[in-house]
Amino acid sequence: MATTAVGQTTYKNPVVDNSLPDPTVIKADDGHFYLYATENVRNLPIYRSDDLVNWTFLGTAFTDETRPRFVKRGAIWAPDINYFGGRYVLYYAMSTWGGEWECGIGVATADKPEGPFTDHGKMFISKEIGVQNCIDPFYIEEKGKKYLFWGSFRGIYGAELTADGLALKNPKKLFKVADTFMEATYILKRDGYYYLFGSSGTCCEGAKSTYQVTVGRSKKLLGPYVDKQGQPLLKNHHEIILHKNDQFVGTGHNAEFVTDKNGRDWMLYHAFHREDPDAGRVLLLDEVKWKDGWPYIENSVPSTEHEAPQF
Repeated sequence: MATTAVGQTTYKNPVVDNSLPDPTVIKADDGHFYLYATENVRNLPIYRSDDLVNWTFLGTAFTDETRPRFVKRGAIWAPDINYFGGRYVLYYAMSTWGGEWECGIGVATADKPEGPFTDHGKMFISKEIGVQNCIDPFYIEEKGKKYLFWGSFRGIYGAELTADGLALKNPKKLFKVADTFMEATYILKRDGYYYLFGSSGTCCEGAKSTYQVTVGRSKKLLGPYVDKQGQPLLKNHHEIILHKNDQFVGTGHNAEFVTDKNGRDWMLYHAFHREDPDAGRVLLLDEVKWKDGWPYIENSVPSTEHEAPQF
């Protein structure tokens, strides 16, 4: 598929010029990176790479026969890939546009990152737990416990999972870490802080999209998360680290950070071409730098050409 490296040392954005919204990435035991995305390719696309720059389409996580069906006419959105318990665990949202009380989170597992994935079906839907717009799952482990976070512009919520990671331990015991400004949760633990990344604005209006990557941090996984001034994300305060430029708009829903052999952090995310929004939400890559304990991207905008990560 897309080959965008320039020589051996730089690359150009987008790294995949196909629509791959809401990416999630993992480095598997075989040394390859695997990327999964919202099903603009039906049944949820899987790509593979050795360098985060050159990606090959492998196939899909599901088939028409094996795809989840717990939301009527629902699409599979915003997957989150993980590895624990000797298997690959893929959380995903299932929803229709506007179906904010009918949408929910499901989970599937596989022995190999390329699948096939076995769907375990619904974990919960919005109306069952009283939280509107339950999409965009994110999994993290902390002190031997498993947690799932989720939410989209109706608050970011979380809960502890069962030991196998396939269900909520107590659906009535939820916690809230951010208010209504964001979706697309990703939490990174670094140097004694938890960094809560998200995306604010509109994701999906083509050249009019206003999506941008946000962040806050906390000393504890369950919060409270604050901005640089100490103001809480529970009151919609946050920092912005990435927004549109002359070439790309709708910059957001970042994947997990990947650290290369030189200790540099890299972030995959999606955006629209300003001049060709019909191409969909294409895949971009940029370096995340750190200053005074806070992440930033150079000039807070996507790069056109950049030094490539090294592995």
